[in-house]
Amino acid sequence: MSLQMITVGNNIALIQPGFSLMNFDGQVFFFGQKGWPKRSCPTGVFHFDVKHNHLKLKPAIFSKDSCYLPPLRYPATCIFRGSSESEKQYIIHGGKTPNNELSDKIYFMSVVCKNNKKVTFRCTEKDLVGDVPEARYGHSIDVVYSRGKCMGVLFGGRSYMPSNQRTTEKWNSVTDCLPHVYLVDFEYGCATSYILPELQDGLSFHVSIARNDTIYILGGHSLANNIRPANLYRIRVDLPLGSPAVNCTVLPGGISVSSAILTQINNDEFIIVGGYQFENQKRMVCNIISLENGKIEIREMETPDWTPDIKHSKVWFGSNMGNGTVFLGIPGDNKQAVSDTFYFYMLRCSEDDINEDQKTFTNSQTSTEDPGDSTPFEDSEEFCFSAEANSFDGDDEFDTYNEDDEEDESVTGYWITCCATCDVDINTWVPFYSTELNKPAMIYCSHGEGHWVHAQCMDLAERTLIHLSEGSSKYYCNEHVEIARALQTPKRVLPLQKPPMKSLRKKGSGKVLTPAKKSFLRRLFD
Repeated sequence: MSLQMITVGNNIALIQPGFSLMNFDGQVFFFGQKGWPKRSCPTGVFHFDVKHNHLKLKPAIFSKDSCYLPPLRYPATCIFRGSSESEKQYIIHGGKTPNNELSDKIYFMSVVCKNNKKVTFRCTEKDLVGDVPEARYGHSIDVVYSRGKCMGVLFGGRSYMPSNQRTTEKWNSVTDCLPHVYLVDFEYGCATSYILPELQDGLSFHVSIARNDTIYILGGHSLANNIRPANLYRIRVDLPLGSPAVNCTVLPGGISVSSAILTQINNDEFIIVGGYQFENQKRMVCNIISLENGKIEIREMETPDWTPDIKHSKVWFGSNMGNGTVFLGIPGDNKQAVSDTFYFYMLRCSEDDINEDQKTFTNSQTSTEDPGDSTPFEDSEEFCFSAEANSFDGDDEFDTYNEDDEEDESVTGYWITCCATCDVDINTWVPFYSTELNKPAMIYCSHGEGHWVHAQCMDLAERTLIHLSEGSSKYYCNEHVEIARALQTPKRVLPLQKPPMKSLRKKGSGKVLTPAKKSFLRRLFD
């Protein structure tokens, strides 16, 4: 195994926890950018270009007949192959929008035009009927093939509590989805739910491996019990002429891990890297998974030579780059600039190439929650990266994304502890002002280098908040307002001016009477 450091371009502000990756014939694309798409890339899909150990994001385009694809964070994705290689599509289900709303929609992404490395996508939305899975994230979707037919299999994930159970204190709380297995007919959009007695607890951020008519579910995190059970499930789907048959078997030899990364090193072997074994405890060991003759075997392998930064980091994240390569990231020093917020590494587990036609499709349900939106070191802390290290060796023929066109949303988080008395929590917060929707209103304090505070924590009236947002006056938070007043320069007071002495004037005359004129007038009238 070899570990290399990767540098990132100046558009790193777009990369956020929860984006997803799509690999079309060696070219890698991702979607789920931070915030809503802007004019620089209205599609929200970017070419993920890694060249000479340097990562760049370049805008991609959609065909005119495409539907709108929102920038979903941590959805379930998988590859769906038709009868020919040209029919390869990516299936995208669920995920979170920038407004933290959960999606229950399913999208199909395919390439309609490829000219000189410039790719045009078509995105279509499919309406589901029947037992429609509830909106969720952190789940898995795979495709099974049986008797010349194919079917999608959806399992696990997290969702918001039902509306009739949501209270003010738990408005934004999430819960495990029911451990139902859903079969989805991609042609007609029919979904059917199956309850299997072997699946008792909901799971999220697990690893799934699909081969022919079988799916293996490994690891995962149960939010209700706050455990990572060492379970290994085999779900087999039979698609005869009549109704499908679904059965589940609990297999021995599982491992306790969540948010792990899976990469394939040959046709029958996979390596599992990263993830968490316990809460706040990374899983530093690696395992090799072998699939042969309908059996699965998991065993430990040699541990990579991790750097001290990786060893001492409390959290890490990453995703499969393909061909036995894993992209890893760890948080950087908080004192560093925004572009150095994260440090990235590329772990090469194997140099062997894999026959594209014989690849087994895998899903690592790596958790991708924004660190600012959850309790630290939960599974939902991690986010997923992927790339093809040797792709795009030619000249740059894409327009580079201009980060200056975007609003800077990385300066601060909405869920920070803004002051000593701050009580804004993502799990209990509800809108306080009429202008709030999914995030608390914040105001900038101009003391020193400046910092953001919650308007509600500052006891600001809504009229005052609107007035400050519309004007250009500086604002100082409750902690610094007295300091700001003491540092203010006193207003300049003008000295009092004494009125000039009036000259002696004769009534009704505007001329000045001198003593000589006074004497002459007295003699004249006497």
